Amino acid sequence: MDSTIRLFAKAVSWQIAGFFSMLLIGFIFTGSVTASGGIAFFGSVTGFAAYFVHEIAWSHVSWGKGTDHAVGK
Repeated sequence: MDSTIRLFAKAVSWQIAGFFSMLLIGFIFTGSVTASGGIAFFGSVTGFAAYFVHEIAWSHVSWGKGTDHAVGK
């Protein structure tokens, strides 16, 4: 099971990558750095919260974690 700090670090690194992707896509669609920055910022905040909650929920699911079910065993 991942620690909470590891889940947090994964969420932050994922959102940094997502922020720049959304910034570029927002700029392509709007032509505005300000609008694309707003889209990227609010998308990142929302995405971060959703990802973090999703990872915490999945960390409590035991399905598929056992070494008995590992590939090659």
